[in-house]
Amino acid sequence: MKILVVDDSSLARKILIKELKKIEPSAQILEAENGAIAVEMFKNEKPAAVFLDLTMPVMDGYEALEHIMSLDPYAQVIIVSADIQPEARKKVLQIGAKNMCPKPINSEKMESIFMHDLII
Repeated sequence: MKILVVDDSSLARKILIKELKKIEPSAQILEAENGAIAVEMFKNEKPAAVFLDLTMPVMDGYEALEHIMSLDPYAQVIIVSADIQPEARKKVLQIGAKNMCPKPINSEKMESIFMHDLII
């Protein structure tokens, strides 16, 4: 299973990948440092799930989410962001994200995402 992790912070990606590997040790992890790269990787690699930050250079997570959802309305996108404002949550869920989680994500939350939010 391919999973795309998108965050401009390499440390944030590393932490998220560590938690992902606890739940899905055999997952093939793809990484992108901004939304533009993420959209291209989504087109080419067709990952089963995407973990997407909102605040990034080049193309932010909102725009990337819109592009991803236009490419595949059934895309499994989880927003992982420091922006936990109710308006941000409402907006990403309206665009099509499956859930929004605050950074940093822990093992318990990652397990919950795989049990309740993703259909894989």
